Amino acid sequence: MAPNRSRASSSIRATLTACLAIAFLGSAHSRADYEQGVNAAFEGDYATAYREFSIAAEEGLALAQYNLGILFFTGQGVERDADAAYRWTAAAAAQGHIAAQFNLATLLITGEGTAKDVESAVEWYSQAAKAGHPEAASELASLYSDGSDVDRDRITAHAWAEYAVLNKAEGAAALLKSIERKLDAAELSAARRLFAQWQIGR
Repeated sequence: MAPNRSRASSSIRATLTACLAIAFLGSAHSRADYEQGVNAAFEGDYATAYREFSIAAEEGLALAQYNLGILFFTGQGVERDADAAYRWTAAAAAQGHIAAQFNLATLLITGEGTAKDVESAVEWYSQAAKAGHPEAASELASLYSDGSDVDRDRITAHAWAEYAVLNKAEGAAALLKSIERKLDAAELSAARRLFAQWQIGR
């Protein structure tokens, strides 16, 4: 099944606190604005967080762009604006922010803030998954297993499920087993070869 609106919301409604553990680049000024925004978010002052993230995001700080996208998507500290959420998430994703890449793929596959584009969504999910994002690999495994937004390909689904297990995604082992039960011996061998090829090419 393709992600629906509630699934997209839960995917994108990531906690701002998680961003504190991630190193970031940028000017001292943009870092200071970002830190002030994080502190404000911790205190529940999303209006101030929005203001400070906006300054740092305009200066090109990927973490600020990512968090600004979340604020626009959830409507915290600013009026909800899916178009702005997409723009800022795309800006962060283009700079290599892995969680933003996952969120961007989710927006593309649901068509929130942009035209639905499954091919681009798969590309962004793939990039995030191969960089270690657990849910991205699980989403791809489910997409290819279900065949609702892409052509069903359980060999590819199995390979992505193996990536989800590698990335320690919640429920990945059960997902892998459920896909595996639908494969014959030749398909299972092909799926394992595909996963091995991806591992070599990382």
